Amino acid sequence: MAERVRKAFSIRRLPGFTTVTMICFAALYAPIIVIVLYSFNAGDSVALWEGFSLDWYTVAAQNEQVQDATLRSLLIALWASGIATTLATMAALGTTRTAKFPGSTLIYVLINQPLMVPEIVTAVALLIFFASIKVATGYSGLAYLILAHAAFCVPFAYLPIRARLEGMDRVLEIAAADLYATPWQTFRRVTLPLVAPGIVAGAMLAFVISLDDVIITEFVKSAGQDTLPTYMLGQLRRAVTPEVNAISTALLGLTILLLTAFFILTGRNDKSA
Repeated sequence: MAERVRKAFSIRRLPGFTTVTMICFAALYAPIIVIVLYSFNAGDSVALWEGFSLDWYTVAAQNEQVQDATLRSLLIALWASGIATTLATMAALGTTRTAKFPGSTLIYVLINQPLMVPEIVTAVALLIFFASIKVATGYSGLAYLILAHAAFCVPFAYLPIRARLEGMDRVLEIAAADLYATPWQTFRRVTLPLVAPGIVAGAMLAFVISLDDVIITEFVKSAGQDTLPTYMLGQLRRAVTPEVNAISTALLGLTILLLTAFFILTGRNDKSA
């Protein structure tokens, strides 16, 4: 009797798998699709379709509050991602280019603390910390928001940079040391060019996280320091209009573009590593 050939297990063959998958995708993306569709609504209703129009994008683009909040969001995100990426690069080098030592796991946990602690806890801690500094110095500028975002974004930049460093062949670094290159020369001429794609990917991810943040911004910001997400939150408390949908769609589009670039970059890194 011929032996029966066993088929490899596949979760796709489980009963109801396709149905559950479709329900999950619908729950995730149906609300987003509704927001995008109604951003093109000609009327001022978010529940009644009155025809296709780009008027709400024009209204949002001409809104001075939206313009100010957008520029402020981009400024904070650029500075925060730059600071976070610099700190994350140094942390990644310190945790991957040294021998294993007692406490290295604790350091890894501390660096990634914002990922494990609820964001509201981090926001309250930053609020209390910066409030004391504001009282002592009298300064209440954007620097607090930039530093708060940078602190929260460090682990998001750290993880892709560390992954890139761990996947690199250290032969070239060892060869540079054998040829009497100083640690700084080795880093500048060998390590940095090789890890650069990981640094760029980490910076893009940190930028997106900072750009989209609401909770930390809401707790740390002073009067007149609304970012685009907090401006939208304030508008939603008053009335929901297609203008908010248009802003949400534009922000969604920018986020998708940056995240797509991030995944393409990290995908190429994995192949070249």
